[in-house]
Amino acid sequence: MPAVPAPAVDMTTQPRPVYVIGAGPGGLAAAAALRARGIRAVVVEKSDTIGASWRRHYDRLHLHTTRRLSALPGLAMPRRFGRWVSRDNVVRYLEKYAEFHELELVTGVEVTRIEPDPGEEGGWTLHASGGRVLTAAAVVVATGFNHTPRLPDWPGRESYGGGLLHAADYRNPQPYAGQDVLVVGVGNTGAEIAVDLAEGGAARVRLAVRTAPHVMRRSTAGWPAQRSGILVRRLPVRLVDRLGALVARASVPDLSAYGLPRPATGLYSRVKEGAIPVQDVGLIDAVRSGKVEPVAAVESFDGPDVVLADGSRITPDAVVAATGYHRRLEGLVGHLGVLDERGRPRTHGARTAAGADGLYFTGFSNPISGMFREMARDAEKIAKAVARRTSGS
Repeated sequence: MPAVPAPAVDMTTQPRPVYVIGAGPGGLAAAAALRARGIRAVVVEKSDTIGASWRRHYDRLHLHTTRRLSALPGLAMPRRFGRWVSRDNVVRYLEKYAEFHELELVTGVEVTRIEPDPGEEGGWTLHASGGRVLTAAAVVVATGFNHTPRLPDWPGRESYGGGLLHAADYRNPQPYAGQDVLVVGVGNTGAEIAVDLAEGGAARVRLAVRTAPHVMRRSTAGWPAQRSGILVRRLPVRLVDRLGALVARASVPDLSAYGLPRPATGLYSRVKEGAIPVQDVGLIDAVRSGKVEPVAAVESFDGPDVVLADGSRITPDAVVAATGYHRRLEGLVGHLGVLDERGRPRTHGARTAAGADGLYFTGFSNPISGMFREMARDAEKIAKAVARRTSGS
């Protein structure tokens, strides 16, 4: 059955809209779900286009979650996108999604601070670029999991004479043909960039590993790892750790001899700490064939050398740091007591922190059940909570 656009919203009866900060998948999903309930939602985006972070990702990137389980509320992803949707098709989908749901978008405006509205109980005041002051019935913060690139302040970093860039600035292997490249960080991004470089003509690719990751097949006998993540998400951590170990031994070869041992900590225990398993998109074969060489973590730089944790030195032509991102929510909401010690929202989805009724967060976790799927679920829950709140029931 084809999707049907949300009904037109009577804007004249809703002078104080819900402001959604961020026009990525989480923000667009929340706005569409709100609109479907007859609630005016205005999406405010600091860049000049929607899906800005997705447009900047490296060329090779595909969703590690299936097309069917990655659709946002009210619009399926086209079958022609295939099972594992490419970066470019994600962007096309987000563009179509905003158009289909007739979302109200304001681009080129950055919200810098959110405060309770002193003149309206339960309302919010948003301070934005250009001296704008916006009043909101509620606020959804969806500025993204990958907001600001985090580049460690390694000793001697400034002395390094090779090319040093964050993974956020990596696009494809073409500039590195024939070069010796060190990739730092073995999350999904680092693992995939290392494979991309190895397959794209780099002369040598090494992968600096501080903590050995759990590596999973993206799909086994047609069964996607994401579905397993959905099934086990509510089970006890110890049980999932044991199940994960059994699956790993059955489906993933032991790479200890190649410098990538099995982790000592269980899979779900690591997830609870914020470390998502690496979905294999070629890493296992690349490591076994020697095309990607795991090495110790980076400790410092010394002129042209990179000093590793085991005391060895290497001299790569370039270093790509897949070292994660900061959420950068402190200036926006840090004064409200809604962030934990790591700068992450204390609440997610429809739940709100004490003293912050009407302030919602989505897209700040990376669950094994799939980020797009959980943002879609969050959107529906937030819309329901806002509708209940505005109706007074």
